[in-house]
Amino acid sequence: MFRSFSVFNYRVWFIGALVSNVGAWMQATALSWVVLTQLTDNDATAMGVTMALQFAPPLLLVGVTGLVADRFDRRKLLFVTQGSLMVLGLTIGVLLLLGAMNLWTMYAFAFALGVVAAFDNPTRQAFVSDLVARENASNAVALNAASFNTARMIGPAVAGLVIVAVGTGWVFLVNALTFLAMLVALLLIRPAELAPRPKLRSAARMADGLRYVGGRPDLVVTFIMVFLLGAFGMNFPILASTMALEFGQNADGYGVLSSILAIGSLAGALLAARRDRARLRLVIGGLGLFAIASVLSAAMPVYLAYAATLMFIGFATVTTLTTANGYVQTTTEPALRGRVLALYMAILMGGTPFGAPIVGWVADAFGPRAAILLGAAAALVAFCVGGGWLLFSGRLHRHETRRFAMTIDETRPISVVAPEEFSDEVAATTPIRLPEGGDVVPGRADAATRRGR
Repeated sequence: MFRSFSVFNYRVWFIGALVSNVGAWMQATALSWVVLTQLTDNDATAMGVTMALQFAPPLLLVGVTGLVADRFDRRKLLFVTQGSLMVLGLTIGVLLLLGAMNLWTMYAFAFALGVVAAFDNPTRQAFVSDLVARENASNAVALNAASFNTARMIGPAVAGLVIVAVGTGWVFLVNALTFLAMLVALLLIRPAELAPRPKLRSAARMADGLRYVGGRPDLVVTFIMVFLLGAFGMNFPILASTMALEFGQNADGYGVLSSILAIGSLAGALLAARRDRARLRLVIGGLGLFAIASVLSAAMPVYLAYAATLMFIGFATVTTLTTANGYVQTTTEPALRGRVLALYMAILMGGTPFGAPIVGWVADAFGPRAAILLGAAAALVAFCVGGGWLLFSGRLHRHETRRFAMTIDETRPISVVAPEEFSDEVAATTPIRLPEGGDVVPGRADAATRRGR
């Protein structure tokens, strides 16, 4: 489960990310609460707009951010993005303490945070794979998710207490300080021990990543499922804050809900770290569990019962997203990984500008329980998309030896010869492994190889 910790660079990164993520979750909690209760009169639609402004830039800038992550030194790029996020958090905190913040100013800061995050997210995701050997990439991604969700257990609860005790402005100042941990970690990382990266051709473009994904139906289906979950299911700040108000809770009660969700999220991340590789079937299964848990949470009559269901929602969400992230990273060519991950993050986060205002409007018009059911319906549609693809692609079929059993063919991680290592001699002397079972019908060899048969 913890094999990536044997690498010095990963240990340093993990500690820095854990501290920084605690502050990030404190800020996310405070940002949602201040928009809902201080800058508006419990207006869930305004919160949806705030989330949309934060998550729109990754979609708008996807043509640039992935190429930047692939072309430039990711460690140096993270210095810039993490430092910029620290300055923005510090500025928001000061304005709140001075009483100079209003809704439109917060909208502007939300958009600015989104612009910086658009460059930070794909760079950070790809940098995790640079810290360890390729065979440990899936484990490193899962442990990274565990760090993220451990912070999610701590940050929102602490933020709720700080808001009640001294106000929201101080939460943003504490978050700014936590970025120092990440900056120190980046300084301590040994560049010479990072995994080598293929050099990009001067003509490398984002379109190369789009064409690559377009030629991988499994990635297309993964992106569709992630989009539906991100757009309608992962609007927790809207859903939990409005449900907290419905149950008569204050900021501390809302923070506790975030921490309880993180208990299930951490369990999902740690279980993902135990697996030898990411499997698409787990992405689909996680979506089914999310739909069921969301329906149950919408039916809960009291605060504690609702809180208990959030553990299952957190487990399902992280199982789905961690597995999808690991699947994308471990089956994508290294030279294109940054661009493909930029597309992945744009699809995941870019769904929020589309879905969050709709979810916020539904919560205002019909109540938060209806908004939760909307997310459950989206997850069910995503589950059907994934299950249908397994069936119609031929990966789900009857077992060859057991009469009533079914089996699923796997997509194996792709082994790639890096561009600068390619030569005619290597191409002429490298044996090609053919699928078992005799001759391969022309046109079907690639499909059989992708299924691992």
